[in-house]
Amino acid sequence: MECRLRKIGVHYQIHGEGRPFLALHGWGLDHRTLANTLEPIFRRRSGWKRIYPDLPGMGKTKAPDWLTASDQMLDVLVEFADRVAPGERLTLLGLSYGGYLAQGLIHRLRERVDGVCLVVPSMGPPGTRDLPPFSVLRAEPFDVEGADEEQVAAFRRMAVVQTREQFALWERDVSPAAKVADGAFLAWLRKSYAFSFDVACLPRPFSKPALFVHGRQDSDCGYREAWNVLGNYPRATFAALDRAGHCLTMEQGPLFAALLNEWLDRVAEAASEGSGKGSSSQTMPSASSASAVPAH
Repeated sequence: MECRLRKIGVHYQIHGEGRPFLALHGWGLDHRTLANTLEPIFRRRSGWKRIYPDLPGMGKTKAPDWLTASDQMLDVLVEFADRVAPGERLTLLGLSYGGYLAQGLIHRLRERVDGVCLVVPSMGPPGTRDLPPFSVLRAEPFDVEGADEEQVAAFRRMAVVQTREQFALWERDVSPAAKVADGAFLAWLRKSYAFSFDVACLPRPFSKPALFVHGRQDSDCGYREAWNVLGNYPRATFAALDRAGHCLTMEQGPLFAALLNEWLDRVAEAASEGSGKGSSSQTMPSASSASAVPAH
């Protein structure tokens, strides 16, 4: 499906019905990365409408010439949310760069958001991160004949668990998206990766259920900086999983699923209690009129 916005068309998929659940993939990936991970979990749950967009320059969403900064990426997502879930409350999940964007949406749409899950989230531009050294905790020989050499090398540089099973998941979820990403656009966007505002400084704490899931060995986005912002999220669970790096959803799949399910239960419970008070389930005003931090 394609959502035609004012200045861009955004490709996306929707699965299920119910509470809008917006899932934002990582840098150089596309909607398949999260859909392949999350849909087996949601098949055991009802009442959630999962929305998986391809971010501009990734998947089937073309990058327009005017989009040169993460602030503009955030503008696209605000308009997209208003189109695919007009006036509805949202639950957010962001993976890596998608986690950075999800934090931006908390600044812009916080009054509409019932919960947020940040999975191996970026907390800022690559050069600013406090990272543990890269390490491989488990490795086994396996045949990579016929596989794309660049993707094999990328897997070897990132995966903490390097087994045949893990590489098969990489080939399913990462390789196809990486091959269609607009590399020139991403290289240009990286120059203006940071928002024009401090994403870690919320005007007031976000009081809805949150979940931070990090790989203890994540040498791409790390985990220590996220610990420092927990004061902004008084209802957050923070987990830094051993035997997991930036490929956490593959390397610790069952544990990730358990944490996600518990968080979804908390979001539904809090939203239901809020509804009883006449607030949480109410239709919210559009992004153009909702109370939010102005666009930067």
